[in-house]
Amino acid sequence: MERKLVGAGLLSGLVAGIIAFIYARIFIEPQVADAIDYEEYRSHAEEDLNVALGGAAEHGHEHELFSRSVQENIGAGVGTVIFALCIGAFFAVAFTFLWAYVGRRWAAADPRLVAGALGVIGFVAVVGVPYFVYPPNPPAVGEEDTIGSRSASYLTITIVSVVVAILAVWLTMALWERLGGLLAGIVSTVGYLVVMTITAMLLPTFHEVPGPVEHDGTIYGAGFPGQVVADFRVYAIANQVILWAVLVTVFCLILGVLMRRSVPRAEQAAETADA
Repeated sequence: MERKLVGAGLLSGLVAGIIAFIYARIFIEPQVADAIDYEEYRSHAEEDLNVALGGAAEHGHEHELFSRSVQENIGAGVGTVIFALCIGAFFAVAFTFLWAYVGRRWAAADPRLVAGALGVIGFVAVVGVPYFVYPPNPPAVGEEDTIGSRSASYLTITIVSVVVAILAVWLTMALWERLGGLLAGIVSTVGYLVVMTITAMLLPTFHEVPGPVEHDGTIYGAGFPGQVVADFRVYAIANQVILWAVLVTVFCLILGVLMRRSVPRAEQAAETADA
Protein backbone atom coordinates (compact mmCIF):
# COMPACT_ATOMS: atom_id res chain seq x y z
CA MET A 1 0.00 0.00 0.00
CA GLU A 2 2.87 2.35 0.80
CA ARG A 3 4.21 2.02 -2.74
CA LYS A 4 0.81 2.86 -4.16
CA LEU A 5 0.64 5.98 -1.98
CA VAL A 6 4.09 7.10 -3.08
CA GLY A 7 3.07 6.47 -6.67
CA ALA A 8 -0.07 8.53 -6.08
CA GLY A 9 2.10 11.33 -4.69
CA LEU A 10 4.42 11.25 -7.69
CA LEU A 11 1.52 11.25 -10.17
CA SER A 12 -0.14 14.11 -8.28
CA GLY A 13 3.13 16.03 -8.30
CA LEU A 14 3.55 15.49 -12.02
CA VAL A 15 0.08 16.87 -12.81
CA ALA A 16 0.55 19.76 -10.38
CA GLY A 17 3.98 20.57 -11.81
CA ILE A 18 2.70 20.75 -15.38
CA ILE A 19 -0.20 23.03 -14.44
CA ALA A 20 2.03 25.21 -12.25
CA PHE A 21 4.53 25.60 -15.09
CA ILE A 22 1.81 26.66 -17.54
CA TYR A 23 0.64 29.29 -15.05
CA ALA A 24 4.20 30.47 -14.41
CA ARG A 25 4.96 30.66 -18.12
CA ILE A 26 1.93 32.91 -18.68
CA PHE A 27 2.07 35.17 -15.62
CA ILE A 28 5.48 34.96 -13.91
CA GLU A 29 7.78 34.85 -16.92
CA PRO A 30 6.79 38.36 -18.15
CA GLN A 31 7.80 39.74 -14.74
CA VAL A 32 11.14 37.94 -14.99
CA ALA A 33 11.64 39.40 -18.48
CA ASP A 34 10.92 42.91 -17.15
CA ALA A 35 13.45 42.35 -14.36
CA ILE A 36 16.11 41.21 -16.82
CA ASP A 37 15.41 44.23 -19.02
CA TYR A 38 15.87 46.48 -16.00
CA GLU A 39 19.13 44.73 -15.15
CA GLU A 40 20.48 45.61 -18.59
CA TYR A 41 19.10 49.14 -18.31
CA ARG A 42 20.78 49.60 -14.93
CA SER A 43 24.06 48.32 -16.30
CA HIS A 44 24.00 51.05 -18.95
CA ALA A 45 23.05 53.67 -16.34
CA GLU A 46 25.95 52.65 -14.11
CA GLU A 47 28.24 52.81 -17.14
CA ASP A 48 27.01 56.36 -17.85
CA LEU A 49 27.71 57.30 -14.25
CA ASN A 50 31.18 55.81 -14.46
CA VAL A 51 31.90 57.85 -17.61
CA ALA A 52 30.55 61.00 -15.97
CA LEU A 53 32.96 60.47 -13.09
CA GLY A 54 35.89 60.23 -15.51
CA GLY A 55 36.09 56.48 -15.89
CA ALA A 56 36.36 54.52 -19.10
CA ALA A 57 33.32 53.10 -20.84
CA GLU A 58 32.90 49.35 -20.52
CA HIS A 59 31.84 47.59 -23.69
CA GLY A 60 32.03 43.99 -22.52
CA HIS A 61 28.81 42.01 -22.20
CA GLU A 62 28.35 38.61 -20.65
CA HIS A 63 27.14 35.87 -22.95
CA GLU A 64 24.50 33.50 -21.60
CA LEU A 65 25.23 29.79 -21.68
CA PHE A 66 21.58 29.13 -22.53
CA SER A 67 19.27 31.47 -24.41
CA ARG A 68 16.27 33.04 -22.71
CA SER A 69 13.99 30.84 -24.80
CA VAL A 70 15.66 27.71 -23.45
CA GLN A 71 15.64 29.03 -19.88
CA GLU A 72 11.98 30.07 -19.80
CA ASN A 73 10.66 26.98 -21.56
CA ILE A 74 12.86 23.92 -21.03
CA GLY A 75 14.74 25.04 -17.91
CA ALA A 76 11.75 26.42 -16.04
CA GLY A 77 9.53 23.54 -17.12
CA VAL A 78 11.92 20.81 -16.03
CA GLY A 79 12.70 22.60 -12.76
CA THR A 80 9.04 23.11 -11.88
CA VAL A 81 8.08 19.51 -12.62
CA ILE A 82 11.04 18.08 -10.64
CA PHE A 83 10.18 20.34 -7.70
CA ALA A 84 6.54 19.23 -7.83
CA LEU A 85 7.55 15.56 -8.00
CA CYS A 86 9.68 16.00 -4.88
CA ILE A 87 6.83 17.72 -3.05
CA GLY A 88 4.46 14.97 -4.13
CA ALA A 89 6.79 12.25 -2.87
CA PHE A 90 7.33 13.96 0.48
CA PHE A 91 3.60 14.59 0.79
CA ALA A 92 2.85 10.90 0.19
CA VAL A 93 5.40 9.82 2.80
CA ALA A 94 4.03 12.31 5.35
CA PHE A 95 0.49 11.11 4.65
CA THR A 96 1.54 7.47 5.09
CA PHE A 97 2.92 8.18 8.57
CA LEU A 98 -0.01 10.37 9.58
CA TRP A 99 -2.66 7.96 8.31
CA ALA A 100 -0.95 5.03 10.05
CA TYR A 101 -1.69 6.81 13.34
CA VAL A 102 -5.04 8.39 12.53
CA GLY A 103 -6.41 5.26 10.88
CA ARG A 104 -5.69 3.19 13.96
CA ARG A 105 -7.05 5.75 16.41
CA TRP A 106 -10.14 6.75 14.43
CA ALA A 107 -11.15 3.82 12.26
CA ALA A 108 -14.08 5.72 10.71
CA ALA A 109 -11.92 8.63 9.56
CA ASP A 110 -11.87 9.45 5.84
CA PRO A 111 -8.28 9.39 4.51
CA ARG A 112 -9.20 12.07 1.96
CA LEU A 113 -10.03 14.50 4.76
CA VAL A 114 -6.72 13.67 6.42
CA ALA A 115 -4.90 14.29 3.13
CA GLY A 116 -6.70 17.63 2.71
CA ALA A 117 -5.77 18.74 6.22
CA LEU A 118 -2.18 17.65 5.65
CA GLY A 119 -2.11 19.66 2.43
CA VAL A 120 -3.17 22.83 4.24
CA ILE A 121 -0.65 22.28 7.02
CA GLY A 122 2.10 21.47 4.53
CA PHE A 123 1.41 24.55 2.44
CA VAL A 124 1.50 26.84 5.47
CA ALA A 125 4.69 25.27 6.85
CA VAL A 126 6.65 24.86 3.61
CA VAL A 127 5.44 27.87 1.61
CA GLY A 128 3.22 30.27 3.54
CA VAL A 129 5.31 31.22 6.56
CA PRO A 130 8.70 31.31 4.74
CA TYR A 131 7.06 33.41 2.00
CA PHE A 132 5.82 36.08 4.42
CA VAL A 133 9.16 36.22 6.23
CA TYR A 134 11.28 36.26 3.07
CA PRO A 135 9.08 37.02 0.04
CA PRO A 136 10.61 36.05 -3.32
CA ASN A 137 12.20 38.63 -5.56
CA PRO A 138 12.65 38.73 -9.33
CA PRO A 139 16.14 38.78 -10.91
CA ALA A 140 18.18 41.96 -10.37
CA VAL A 141 16.80 42.36 -6.83
CA GLY A 142 19.32 41.53 -4.14
CA GLU A 143 23.05 41.97 -3.70
CA GLU A 144 25.51 39.26 -4.70
CA ASP A 145 27.33 39.56 -1.38
CA THR A 146 24.22 38.50 0.58
CA ILE A 147 23.18 35.49 -1.52
CA GLY A 148 24.64 33.04 0.97
CA SER A 149 23.10 34.78 3.96
CA ARG A 150 19.70 35.07 2.29
CA SER A 151 19.70 31.42 1.24
CA ALA A 152 20.75 30.24 4.71
CA SER A 153 18.08 32.38 6.38
CA TYR A 154 15.34 31.10 4.07
CA LEU A 155 16.43 27.50 4.58
CA THR A 156 16.48 28.04 8.34
CA ILE A 157 12.97 29.48 8.52
CA THR A 158 11.67 26.66 6.31
CA ILE A 159 13.25 23.87 8.36
CA VAL A 160 12.09 25.40 11.64
CA SER A 161 8.59 25.87 10.23
CA VAL A 162 8.31 22.24 9.11
CA VAL A 163 9.69 20.84 12.39
CA VAL A 164 7.44 23.05 14.53
CA ALA A 165 4.43 22.17 12.36
CA ILE A 166 5.11 18.45 12.94
CA LEU A 167 5.33 19.08 16.68
CA ALA A 168 2.08 21.08 16.52
CA VAL A 169 0.29 18.17 14.84
CA TRP A 170 1.66 15.79 17.48
CA LEU A 171 0.52 18.13 20.25
CA THR A 172 -2.95 18.33 18.74
CA MET A 173 -3.25 14.54 18.72
CA ALA A 174 -1.93 14.33 22.30
CA LEU A 175 -4.44 16.89 23.62
CA TRP A 176 -7.38 15.69 21.50
CA GLU A 177 -9.11 13.53 24.12
CA ARG A 178 -8.37 15.91 26.99
CA LEU A 179 -9.38 19.21 25.37
CA GLY A 180 -11.33 18.20 22.30
CA GLY A 181 -10.28 18.58 18.69
CA LEU A 182 -11.08 22.28 18.27
CA LEU A 183 -9.38 23.53 21.44
CA ALA A 184 -6.39 21.23 20.91
CA GLY A 185 -5.99 22.61 17.39
CA ILE A 186 -6.19 26.21 18.65
CA VAL A 187 -3.56 25.60 21.34
CA SER A 188 -1.21 23.97 18.84
CA THR A 189 -1.73 26.72 16.25
CA VAL A 190 -1.02 29.47 18.77
CA GLY A 191 2.13 27.66 19.88
CA TYR A 192 3.26 27.31 16.26
CA LEU A 193 2.70 31.00 15.55
CA VAL A 194 4.54 32.08 18.70
CA VAL A 195 7.60 29.97 17.88
CA MET A 196 7.67 31.12 14.25
CA THR A 197 7.28 34.78 15.25
CA ILE A 198 10.24 34.52 17.60
CA THR A 199 12.29 32.72 14.92
CA ALA A 200 11.51 35.39 12.35
CA MET A 201 12.53 38.13 14.78
CA LEU A 202 15.89 36.43 15.41
CA LEU A 203 16.73 36.05 11.72
CA PRO A 204 18.23 38.91 9.67
CA THR A 205 16.11 41.08 7.39
CA PHE A 206 16.97 42.05 3.84
CA HIS A 207 15.77 45.15 1.99
CA GLU A 208 17.72 45.18 -1.24
CA VAL A 209 15.41 46.53 -3.94
CA PRO A 210 17.75 48.68 -6.09
CA GLY A 211 17.22 52.41 -5.83
CA PRO A 212 18.02 54.96 -8.54
CA VAL A 213 21.53 55.32 -9.94
CA GLU A 214 22.52 58.84 -8.89
CA HIS A 215 25.43 61.02 -7.91
CA ASP A 216 25.32 64.50 -6.37
CA GLY A 217 21.61 64.82 -7.11
CA THR A 218 21.93 63.78 -10.76
CA ILE A 219 19.90 60.68 -11.60
CA TYR A 220 21.41 58.47 -14.30
CA GLY A 221 18.88 55.66 -14.02
CA ALA A 222 15.59 54.94 -12.23
CA GLY A 223 15.24 52.47 -9.41
CA PHE A 224 13.76 49.02 -9.80
CA PRO A 225 10.03 49.22 -10.66
CA GLY A 226 8.05 48.51 -7.51
CA GLN A 227 5.10 47.20 -9.51
CA VAL A 228 7.25 44.44 -11.00
CA VAL A 229 8.28 43.32 -7.51
CA ALA A 230 4.67 43.38 -6.29
CA ASP A 231 3.31 41.51 -9.31
CA PHE A 232 6.10 38.92 -9.15
CA ARG A 233 5.37 38.17 -5.49
CA VAL A 234 1.61 37.91 -6.04
CA TYR A 235 2.02 35.59 -9.01
CA ALA A 236 4.66 33.54 -7.17
CA ILE A 237 2.44 32.79 -4.16
CA ALA A 238 -0.52 32.15 -6.48
CA ASN A 239 1.61 29.66 -8.37
CA GLN A 240 2.36 27.79 -5.16
CA VAL A 241 -1.32 27.81 -4.18
CA ILE A 242 -2.17 26.26 -7.54
CA LEU A 243 0.58 23.66 -7.26
CA TRP A 244 -0.46 22.52 -3.77
CA ALA A 245 -4.18 22.66 -4.52
CA VAL A 246 -3.82 20.52 -7.64
CA LEU A 247 -1.45 18.12 -5.91
CA VAL A 248 -3.77 17.53 -2.95
CA THR A 249 -6.89 17.32 -5.15
CA VAL A 250 -5.37 14.72 -7.48
CA PHE A 251 -3.98 12.80 -4.50
CA CYS A 252 -7.43 12.69 -2.89
CA LEU A 253 -9.00 11.51 -6.16
CA ILE A 254 -6.48 8.69 -6.39
CA LEU A 255 -7.15 7.81 -2.75
CA GLY A 256 -10.83 7.50 -3.63
CA VAL A 257 -9.99 5.06 -6.41
CA LEU A 258 -7.76 3.02 -4.09
CA MET A 259 -10.49 2.94 -1.45
CA ARG A 260 -13.09 1.65 -3.93
CA ARG A 261 -10.71 -1.05 -5.11
CA SER A 262 -9.91 -2.16 -1.57
CA VAL A 263 -13.57 -2.68 -0.60
CA PRO A 264 -14.22 -5.66 -2.94
CA ARG A 265 -10.95 -7.24 -1.86
CA ALA A 266 -11.90 -6.89 1.81
CA GLU A 267 -15.32 -8.38 1.13
CA GLN A 268 -13.78 -11.24 -0.82
CA ALA A 269 -11.34 -11.92 2.02
CA ALA A 270 -14.22 -11.95 4.52
CA GLU A 271 -16.23 -14.39 2.40
CA THR A 272 -13.22 -16.67 2.07
CA ALA A 273 -12.73 -16.62 5.85
CA ASP A 274 -16.41 -17.46 6.46
CA ALA A 275 -16.28 -20.33 3.99
